[in-house]
Amino acid sequence: MAKSDDAFKEKFRPPTTSLDQEIEAALAGVSLDELYEKQAPAPARPVEGGGRRGKILSVTPDDAIVDLGGKTQGLAPMAQFETEPRIGEEYDFVIDRFDDRSGMLLVSRKGSTATNVSWDNLEVGQIVEGTVTGSNKGGLEVDVRGMRAFMPAGQVDLYFHPDIAQFVNQRVKAEVTQFSREGRNLIISRRNVLEREKEEAKGKLMQELAEGQVRRGVVRNVMDYGAFIDLGGVDGLLHVSEMTFRRSIKPSEIVKAGDVLDVKITKFDRETGKMSLSLNQARGVDPWLDAETKYAVGSQVTGRVTKVESFGAFIEVEEGVEGLLPVSEISWQRVKHPSDVVKEGDTVRLVVLSVDPTARRMSFSLKQAGPDPWKTVNERYATDMVVNGTITRTADFGAFVELEPGLEGLVHISELSEQSVRQVADAVKLGESVQVRILSIDPEGRRVSLSIKGAVGAMGADAAGATAPANKKKRPQLRGGLDL
Repeated sequence: MAKSDDAFKEKFRPPTTSLDQEIEAALAGVSLDELYEKQAPAPARPVEGGGRRGKILSVTPDDAIVDLGGKTQGLAPMAQFETEPRIGEEYDFVIDRFDDRSGMLLVSRKGSTATNVSWDNLEVGQIVEGTVTGSNKGGLEVDVRGMRAFMPAGQVDLYFHPDIAQFVNQRVKAEVTQFSREGRNLIISRRNVLEREKEEAKGKLMQELAEGQVRRGVVRNVMDYGAFIDLGGVDGLLHVSEMTFRRSIKPSEIVKAGDVLDVKITKFDRETGKMSLSLNQARGVDPWLDAETKYAVGSQVTGRVTKVESFGAFIEVEEGVEGLLPVSEISWQRVKHPSDVVKEGDTVRLVVLSVDPTARRMSFSLKQAGPDPWKTVNERYATDMVVNGTITRTADFGAFVELEPGLEGLVHISELSEQSVRQVADAVKLGESVQVRILSIDPEGRRVSLSIKGAVGAMGADAAGATAPANKKKRPQLRGGLDL
């Protein structure tokens, strides 16, 4: 950038020989030293050259007198200094013009806004103010004290704006990057000013920041893994794990660019400038701290299903407190996949099996939240009883029939029909209601053996679907009249 700026300035600077001739003619044989000693008024025209290093000679309430070298002095407005300058301090200045009344050069501190800018005293690097008058695909049109300037879209801000039209009618401060007096072309950059201000703020802020502080910042970028927060010149990373105590949440579901947040500094490396932030810790108490008391083992709780996996379902009992419902604890009967019983968004009643606040883990049981049907199975069912059931799942060796919630029995493939069955699906379908005969009950092993073919033709069925033991099938008489 520096090389291009120098080249541009050189392009619009009059040839050295021509400039020397003008100076020779103006001095008419009088040396510069003699001229300054006589304090003859300088010509009321712009001084070529522009930027210079100057030393503070004296300070008044309104201005600072600056030694620019070679007995040249300038007058800089005090408003351009953040703090009152001390005599002897050096700053970079940009020459605005020569003032006949004071007999001194009017200068602006480099980086501050030039108040008397015109086509005659423009310099690359000058800071100017203007009003945005329009926008197009390429950038913004800006009026700078009557001069028409252009600001490329990439120079509008530190961060990308999808719609720069929002800046129209706003007053902006920008740096002169290119200009042509002859062509009346002026290119300016607001981004350069913001970068300089950010660096200045960063240097000051870096000395103030410390781990444990809670600072207010603005969300600049949102990524898959978190968001970058600008704390006023220094960016820090807010990881998704520190945005909320909830799991499986995308950063974009919590924050968006432009949001103002209070965050806590958890890690800070002053040398590298890297910083880690936490929204969780800035908001207050970790809900896991009293989880062991609030969700005691054996107590019943209500939770929301947030995610279903093959090994179980994740249940959220409050924001940030989530536990696992293992597939083995979903039902008293065998479950092929948790999604067969629960879905995301379901509200379920559970029993707490374990709580570990340190590891932030909790486990639940859905089946234990209700009575165990196997404990009293012999009170409701008996061998040879014929009852109604529903086909819940099939396997190569048979079909499983639900007699009631949590109580399931098996019909072996050999008990599906009087005819030979090659595939279970040929005899029964999932969800089909069937009548079955109880062959055996094993409460301890949690098993019930059933038969569909044994229920066919059963007699004495009551209104509830239960029957007396089925009559034995008559065997054919053998030859000779013997009945075996």
